[in-house]
Amino acid sequence: MITERLGHYIGGAWVASDGQDIIEVVNPATESVIGRISSGTAADVDRAVQAAKQAFDPWSAVPLRERVAYCTAIADLMRQRADELAAIVTAEMGSPIGFSVAVQVGLPTATFASMETFVDQIEWAETIGNSLVVREPIGVVAAITPWNFPLHQIAAKLAPAFAAGCTVVLKPSEMTPLNAVALVDILDEVGLPAGVVNVVNGTGPAVGEAITGHPDVDMVTFTGSTAAGRRVSEVAAATVKRVALELGGKNANIILDGADLAKAVPNAVQKGYLNSGQACLALSRLLVPRGRQAEIEKLVSEAVCTLQVGDPTDQATAVGPLASQTQRGRVQGYVKGALEQGAKLVVGGAENPEGVTTGYFVRPTVLSDVTPDMVVAREEVFGPVITIMPYDDEDDAIRIANDSIYGLGGGVWGATPADAQRVARRMRTGSVEINGAEYNPLAPVGGYRQSGNGREFGYHGIEEFLTTKSMQL
Repeated sequence: MITERLGHYIGGAWVASDGQDIIEVVNPATESVIGRISSGTAADVDRAVQAAKQAFDPWSAVPLRERVAYCTAIADLMRQRADELAAIVTAEMGSPIGFSVAVQVGLPTATFASMETFVDQIEWAETIGNSLVVREPIGVVAAITPWNFPLHQIAAKLAPAFAAGCTVVLKPSEMTPLNAVALVDILDEVGLPAGVVNVVNGTGPAVGEAITGHPDVDMVTFTGSTAAGRRVSEVAAATVKRVALELGGKNANIILDGADLAKAVPNAVQKGYLNSGQACLALSRLLVPRGRQAEIEKLVSEAVCTLQVGDPTDQATAVGPLASQTQRGRVQGYVKGALEQGAKLVVGGAENPEGVTTGYFVRPTVLSDVTPDMVVAREEVFGPVITIMPYDDEDDAIRIANDSIYGLGGGVWGATPADAQRVARRMRTGSVEINGAEYNPLAPVGGYRQSGNGREFGYHGIEEFLTTKSMQL
């Protein structure tokens, strides 16, 4: 079945697009077309921005608790439709269905639900001397979201923006727009006022640049590649608007000498192959004591060989296809390049998985003897590729971990939590997992260096959409 939703959601209704071009949505496991959407234009963007601008004053005047109640109602409907939403994400970008249910839908549902807690952690007004200092919504927000965690990243922007009192023009990824269509149906059902959210589908060069540079947009929040984030910053600078960026990562996972390898290695494989490796927070660089390298290589190979690769609708599948043919070719190119530069193949490889003739699948791959100067150690591969990098001592491990333009996530495994925390504090990165601790959707996420600026999730995520006013009394 093909889902077709032409036009754009502007001012509370689906309206015809100014352009005639159509974008086809392809299932990466079957290579079949599963949807069609309109490719928007600058004129479509302008209509959406004007609708958001018109809705801003009345929406920002809605009492805080009423705005939060909308978020709670959205979360309730998302729970009711979790299976439907998960199936859409799996069909659009290939996440294994179990991961889609738990993470691709579970986390954004939790994000909308969490607003009722986090708004109480913000100091909305305070008295400083003879001044009343208040926090107010920043205004009209342009939200540009990626294809790898499509619904999760939409929620990461919409929920706190709604709670703050902002209105939004959303551009979902043109590769994964159907989950946004389903979410709009939910927003309609809860009765979100017209113009509070507007959705313009299309490409980055056409739609993304138009909303980023629009003079009536007060803020841009973007999640995607570092290269695209630089462009967003350049375009937004012309109108001096606030920009929040969550960009790439090349995250180091340090196994300290004395760590429990029976626990550390399987977890390292799981975290490295998160969402088939298509995750900014995936722990793709595995830093290991040189004296234990051979032992760890063996354990990693054994762990990888237990993973089921294939049909993402199968509950047993751990690694699905990559999101597009282009992405598959890119990942395979990184593997070939690493082998040419002298990396050692532990498991996997650049060839297509055996027997696979349909779908954008790649072999889960582990490369060893990777040095910090290799391309595969420096650039974000965005696929199921783990690089094993040996180090000599703790200082050497920290040096290698911090030798990156990125600084988004990381991990440390130590004999004790205290050992791991000591090293984690020296890592220049926005978040660090200690001894395999699970992702916390209530904690802030964001990067150092070229991994971006600003923070998402928790009350920190709401604060991104607020600005400060002082009134002298």
